[in-house]
Amino acid sequence: MDGSLEQRYAIKFCVRLGKNATETFQMLQEAFKDDCISRSQSGRWYKAFKEGREKVVDERRSGRPTTARTDENVTRVRQVLRSNRRLSIQQIADTLNLSTFAVHGIVTEDLQMRKVCAKLVPKVLTDEQKESRVSRCKDCWV
Repeated sequence: MDGSLEQRYAIKFCVRLGKNATETFQMLQEAFKDDCISRSQSGRWYKAFKEGREKVVDERRSGRPTTARTDENVTRVRQVLRSNRRLSIQQIADTLNLSTFAVHGIVTEDLQMRKVCAKLVPKVLTDEQKESRVSRCKDCWV
């Protein structure tokens, strides 16, 4: 369970016990230590539960849904990188007509790549790549 969600349940429980906002926050600090939500956040949730709110989960918010990090765009970025790994995030974004923020997210989170010596490479080597490196090193020492 999410830590802040757990704390909201605790706040709701304290409201039902008749604790005030200060006591509630002190109890949260004691229970959750460094992972405790802020005093102002605690106060907002305390007030909401005091006024009769029942749900502890966030309500849906309006806003524009993310559309750039789709499977199709991940595939497109992967194909561009296969053709030339020396492209910058900006160049990839310009090529695919996507935002640099979206391309950066796709490259770092979806494809798990990072920039090394002006070349985008995978963060984690496959077992085959590791074995290949070991065998090359052994060949050099023989």
